[in-house]
Amino acid sequence: MNLRGLWLYARRSPQLLVGSGMLLFLFLFGFLGSAIVDTDLARPLSATPRLPPDGHHLFGTDDAGRDLLAVMVVGVPLTLRVGFLAGSVGLGIGTLLGLIAGFVGGRTDGFIRGIVDTLLTVPGLLVLVSVASAIREEISIEIMALVVASLSWMWPTRTIRAQVLSLRGRAFVQMARLNGQGTMEIILREVLPNLLPYLAASFALAVSSATLATISLEALGLGPQNEPTVGMTLYWAISFSALLRGMWWWWAIPIGFLITLFVGLLLVAAGLDQLANPHSRRAT
Repeated sequence: MNLRGLWLYARRSPQLLVGSGMLLFLFLFGFLGSAIVDTDLARPLSATPRLPPDGHHLFGTDDAGRDLLAVMVVGVPLTLRVGFLAGSVGLGIGTLLGLIAGFVGGRTDGFIRGIVDTLLTVPGLLVLVSVASAIREEISIEIMALVVASLSWMWPTRTIRAQVLSLRGRAFVQMARLNGQGTMEIILREVLPNLLPYLAASFALAVSSATLATISLEALGLGPQNEPTVGMTLYWAISFSALLRGMWWWWAIPIGFLITLFVGLLLVAAGLDQLANPHSRRAT
């Protein structure tokens, strides 16, 4: 499907349009907000603590005297960076292994499938908590993303392998073999282009899963302590009992941004899944 066809499909897909709009809002809020909002207010003691939202502080302030609007302007891009980096690395590894296992087959397929099936039985969150706890003093945004990505490649490997197995016996692949194309050439020129819509939908789901894992670790206090990510903002709100003290803005606003992110990714993934699966497309 060319770009014009993709655009025409997107116009007919409310899910894809609404989800893309929600994600675009988050990107614009984070990357353009710094030109409007003084991000120095995201530092502790930069404002009067414990102020509810008003005309001077639209999102209020927390116990440390940080303006929460400035915190979100700084923290939303950081959270997006962790999710997209972890999702990209995890999906990249899963795509590579899935292509090799599904197309090459034989012992290679058995070896990769055995590793994946074994690791899928391991409780991922427990491993992530253990690893994050061990490197807590040195953790950064990039290390956090790599920690999450280290356990986010198994499901993509399994699902992409299944897709490749369904493509391996198709007529166009057999014709490519008869034309003398090698294994890598067939994978890159014949198989991979047919997987692109499915990979796009998988990427949205991978980013959503990676972001959820990151937020879970940060809510436990295992994230980058000096970075005002959305998850760490929630951690500090939990630590200082914002809910019990009636400081609703301290926890409700970060949760609102997370809901926007997850719903946007879910709608984009659902819309792209319709594109990848011809049986689920709407008749137009």
